[in-house]
Parts: sequence; C-alpha cells; structure tokens
Amino acid sequence: MPSPLRGLVAAALTTLALVSAPPAGTFARAPGRAGRPAAAPVVIGHRGASGYRPEHTLAAYELAARMGADFIEPDLVTTSDGVLVARHEPEIGGTTDVAARPEFAERRTTKTIDGVAHDGWFAEDFTLAELRTLRATERIPEIRQENTIYDGRYRVPTFDEVLALRERLSDELGREIGVYPETKSPSYFASIGRPLEPALVAAIERAGLNRPDAPVFVQSFETQNLRALRGQLKVGLIQLMQATGAPADLAAAGDPRGYADLVTPQGLADIATYADGIGPDKDLVIGRDASEALGEPTALVTDAHAVGLLVHPYTFRNENRFLPAQFRSHGGEADYGDAFAEYEAFLRAGVDGVFTDSPDTAVAARAALLDPVG
Repeated sequence: MPSPLRGLVAAALTTLALVSAPPAGTFARAPGRAGRPAAAPVVIGHRGASGYRPEHTLAAYELAARMGADFIEPDLVTTSDGVLVARHEPEIGGTTDVAARPEFAERRTTKTIDGVAHDGWFAEDFTLAELRTLRATERIPEIRQENTIYDGRYRVPTFDEVLALRERLSDELGREIGVYPETKSPSYFASIGRPLEPALVAAIERAGLNRPDAPVFVQSFETQNLRALRGQLKVGLIQLMQATGAPADLAAAGDPRGYADLVTPQGLADIATYADGIGPDKDLVIGRDASEALGEPTALVTDAHAVGLLVHPYTFRNENRFLPAQFRSHGGEADYGDAFAEYEAFLRAGVDGVFTDSPDTAVAARAALLDPVG
C-alpha cells in the first residue's frame, strides 16, 4: 500500500521546488570550458520525474523541469530506421505495452547485449512508425503503483522531441533547462550497424546546442565513444561508472581495466583527457556497510575535483527500497523514508549534482542546505 504521506509530500515539495529553482544560467558548466561548477549543485531529472510518471516520457521530462530540475535525462536507443528514441535500454518489453500487442508477438527474441542475454522486444527491430503505436508503462509497478494510472497514456518520444521540449520549457519557465542524454549500449548498436553517435551529434547540431556554453552533457558507461565524441562535440562529456564490473567496450577489447581502475587517481586523470566529469554509482562516493547503512565518504570527490572533473552521482530515490538502512521509515519498500538525510550527506560530501527520480525532493534538499534558515 502506498505511503499515506506520498501525495502530501509530492504536493508540498512541488510547490517549494517551483519557487526555489535556481535562476537562469546557474546550471553547472564543464570545467575548463565555462568555469568550475555553479555555486549550487545541479539537479538532474533521472529519466524525467520518474518517481511520479512513467520514465522517459515527455510528461516525465516536463514534470521534472517544472519541479525545478536543471537537466532532464533521456537515455537513447535507435529504431530500425535510425531514429533516436528515449528508452532506458534496447529491450522495450518492461517499459511499453508491446507484450500485449499481438501484431508484434513474433518480434519477441533473445539477444546478447554487453555480454548478457536479454529476452523480449527490442527498439532496433521496430520502425519509428511501429514504435509510435506503443504506449509507455511503469517499469517498477510494485514500488510505484500510483504511476500505473498513467500506463497507456504516453508514447515513446524521439530525441528531437525531447530537445524541442527543452527549448519550450526554457522559454516558459524563464530559465535554461539542460539536457543530459546517455548513449545506451553504444558498442552493441555499432556492432549491428546502427551506431548512435552520428544521429546524436546531428540532433545536437540541429538544435543549435553544439557549443561550449550549451546546457548539455553527453554521458556513457563506455569509454571509446566518449573519446571519439570529444572531437565532434563542444558540450560537456560525462564518464559513467558502475560500482562493479567494467565498461563493455574495454571488456570486448580484452582490456583488463574495470570501473575500479577508473576511479583511482590515475584513472581519473586519464578520464580528464577526454571528459568533463564523472557520473558514479553513489556507492562509489559514500559506500554502505554490511547492514546497508551509509558510511563515510570515499576520496572520489576530492580526487575527481583535483583533476578538474565534475561529480554527478546516481540515483537518488525517495522509497525505502533504495535508501540506506538508517534513513528508511517503518513502512514497506514503497513507502517514503528520509530521502533528505541522504541528499544532505552527499551534498556535504561535495558532489556537483545528483541524478534523482524525484527532482522536487532534491531541489528542496539543496535549498535547505544553501539557506538553512530560509
């Protein structure tokens, strides 16, 4: 059963976020391009306001901006006819109603992506016109049952539509809304002859955003595509990092380095030659002990800042399932815990921004830290 506080918290914090959003131009800029980070850490709407609407929909992105997010974050995959669309991964069975569409039943298949077998339906097997017939659904309905009321209402957006929304919202809200696209499984898409990067660069160019002062960061868990993009894009680039494992492109090439090597001072210095920041799993910034309680900050923020890299950890969420043990409430997994305590710990650790499913709580936490008596 959803927490009885959920609606009250969302309503109250949405109001606070709308009045406490930073003024135009205060989002973080890539160090060495447009100065060090802004005074206020940035809030990145992770897949939009996905705590309140099905992820990667225009409704989720718009709500994130109206809640005060500085950036909206679309993950990008491609259709069979080469159009970039916003989905968390190539497999779309978990976030659309494709499984209920008999006309696409024969499209179900198994594919190996980044070394892992996935069963389902895949964006690259659909034309844009076919994908347009599908509708988005909530990815984790057992946690976000309230989001399921929106199942079937929104279609899968293209990257061009996300960029157009960004421009419209910037005009309406009177402040620059940034966009923070991620290329999903780029080595996989390149291996099947559908590389993501040419369409990404073209879309950014069409939108007039390929400039050093643009409110854009491009991110990837892989490394070689970011190195190549450094020569094509003037916007900020972010090296994503998991808590375990290795970048898929390095593993495929027989490179023994994993993410543990990338977070060392030497690894960070290498990243700084092609990227402007890192997006680490938040456990790399402040780990958890065996009881799932939050511990002390690691050296990652200090080491990254020493070589001029921004630090934008992921992913912050309000629900007990995702919070450190000491911040969970007495309710179930779907109930809200003390998300503000977690935000405060990371903001005090010096991060330059946060990826969050609930931009309103992040904006409120930032406001409280910057103006504790306001």
